[in-house]
Amino acid sequence: MNLVAWMIVACEIAFWVVIILGLFARYVLKQQKLGVFLLALTPVVDLILLITTGVDLYRGATATTAHAIAAVYIGVSIAFGKSMIQWADERFRYYVAKQGPKPVKLYGMEYAINYFKSWLKHVLAYLIGAGCLAALIYFIDDPDRTEALSKILKVWTLALGIDLLITISNFVWPRKANG
Repeated sequence: MNLVAWMIVACEIAFWVVIILGLFARYVLKQQKLGVFLLALTPVVDLILLITTGVDLYRGATATTAHAIAAVYIGVSIAFGKSMIQWADERFRYYVAKQGPKPVKLYGMEYAINYFKSWLKHVLAYLIGAGCLAALIYFIDDPDRTEALSKILKVWTLALGIDLLITISNFVWPRKANG
């Protein structure tokens, strides 16, 4: 595995470690400022990955799937980061800290609308990540070195389209509560 692939793994782990530590500081240690500081470090993790990927490609590396996934990761992290932290916060507060209400499971039109909002975040993630990929393809200006980036861009475009179909299906066949 190359450096960028390892950095993606390290950044994903760091992202969740920073979130867990932030929540632990907030709810267990009762250190609100420390908790906020730790949670605010999540964009720093993205920046480290962006710099690592950019430097690797600048030094002449041929773009790999790992480079492309780094762009996807950055887009997803920026678009979904706040909601992922909120999701983790709600569950940590209820299941670990034993504070606050149980996380609500959505059904019917409420679920469909929530999924649609999530799809809009997917579009934002796509615009950010695809923008990074397109910029890399443009600046490297060597189709042989950027083939992996183009392939991931095509796959992600297809995934975004499939996610749109799933979004629409939630309005046509709303999710029902079990039992």
